[in-house]
Order: sequence, then C-alpha cells, then structure tokens
Amino acid sequence: MTDQTHTLTQSTDIPTTVIDAEDRLKPLDAPALWAYRELFGFLVWREITVRYKQAALGIAWMLLQPLAAIAIYTLVFSVILEVPSGDAPYVLFVFSGLLPWRYFVSSVGRGAGSLVNNAALVSKVYFPRLIIPVSSVIAPLVDFLISFSLLFPIMLIYDYSPLQPRFLLLPVFLFLTVMTGLSLTLWLSALNVRYRDVGPATSFLLQLWFYITPVVYPTFEVPENLQRIFAINPMVGVIEGFRWAILDTESPDFIAMGISVGVVGVLLVSGLVFFSYMERSFGDVI
Repeated sequence: MTDQTHTLTQSTDIPTTVIDAEDRLKPLDAPALWAYRELFGFLVWREITVRYKQAALGIAWMLLQPLAAIAIYTLVFSVILEVPSGDAPYVLFVFSGLLPWRYFVSSVGRGAGSLVNNAALVSKVYFPRLIIPVSSVIAPLVDFLISFSLLFPIMLIYDYSPLQPRFLLLPVFLFLTVMTGLSLTLWLSALNVRYRDVGPATSFLLQLWFYITPVVYPTFEVPENLQRIFAINPMVGVIEGFRWAILDTESPDFIAMGISVGVVGVLLVSGLVFFSYMERSFGDVI
C-alpha cells in the first residue's frame, strides 16, 4: 500500500497517526526511501547473512559453483560442440558471460518472491514497500564480487591483463545489470502478491531465458537478420559489454546495445509505475 501519514490531535492532546492510501501514484518517493535507509540496510544485511547461515562451505560455494559451471560448459560447448569464441579462450569467454548472468538470475529469483516472503512485515508495519525488492536485488552483489575475484587469476593464466582502459567500464555494465534485474523484479514481485504461481513461472522463465542469451555462444552466431530482434533481450547488451571490457574484443554492436539499454529503461520506468499502483493493495491481498 502506498501510504500517506497524517497526524490528528484528539481532545486528550495525544497525537494519533493515521495511515491511508494516496489517490495519486508516486512511482518514486525519494524522501521516504531515504528516511527508511536503516531498514533498507537491515534487509540487505539479513538477505546476505541468511544465505550463508549454517552453510558448511559458506563463501566457498560462490567460488565452486562458477568453477563447476565453467568446466561443464567448456567441455560440452567448446570441446564437444566446438562452439567458437572468437580470439578469446573459451574459459574466459564463458566466464565473462556467466558473471552478469548469475547475478541477474539470483537477483530476479530472490526479488520475485521478496514481498511474499516478507508478508508479516508488509501487512503490519508502514514503510516504503519498494525497499523490499530493491534490497533483494542489491544483496546478490556480494555473491557477484566473490565470483568476480576468480576473474583475475583466470585472466593471468591465459595471459590477459586487467590493466586496460576498458576494464574501468565494468562498473557501468554492472550498474546496467542491476537495473535489468530491478526492472524485472518490480514487475514480478508485485504480480506475485496477487498471483502466487509467478514464483514457479519465474524459475521456468529464467531457464528459457538462458538459451536466448549469449552466455555460452557468441552473438555473431545469431543470424544477421535476427540480430536486432535478439537485442530486445536486455541481457544481450549487458553480456556484450562485459565481454568487450574484459576480453578487449572488437567493438560490440552499439546499436544492438542501445536497443537493450532502451528496453531496460522502459521496463524500469513502467515497473516503478506498476509497483506503485499495485502497492496500495499489498497489505490487503498478501
């Protein structure tokens, strides 16, 4: 529920706080978000600690999982199917695509069920509901940074230097990845409050999404007449940007990348508006 707080004074001079729904949409109430920044920090910290609590291997999982995925993808797609990777070693090629993709899957997977998983908080306490999906998207950045630490030894093994100007653009593409995850999370988390089958559908959607995203194959393998349609997938621009910055490959298709960025912008703005509209009924439906 998008709430508006009023203070009434009764005859006993005791202030009473009344919370009611606003008539107009406020897609982004920055002052309210800032006022509840401590709650936001707590939710992010809780997301991180719960993930590693009572885990025997703890942080090691964030290192073992990408290494295992790299080994399997290299064996299947490079050795057996002989998928090309341009001038870059396939191990680095697939890892540069896995880094943003794993973060995207984790952020959307957690974010889609974030409101339902915090039903008691949403139904009983007033705060900007936007804090919950945003915290679910920010928390997986810790996993990303842990996995990212593997990039440097792998680059050194294959005689690739991270000391190149393009490498400094990685934060830009990481920000685009975060915005992509957030845009989907806003839609899915709000829908999941009303339709609980959104959770299982999200897992299925992400599995299919993997095959239309150039994680294990290069974009130039896609037929040229489908390149622009392919670029509607916002993760295409993200992964192309990561590979360009990490592998120092030829310049990507900036038109296709622009299409991906535009799609993210549309999804993000419309997601904020849709979330604000649905927010007014969260407390009653959840």
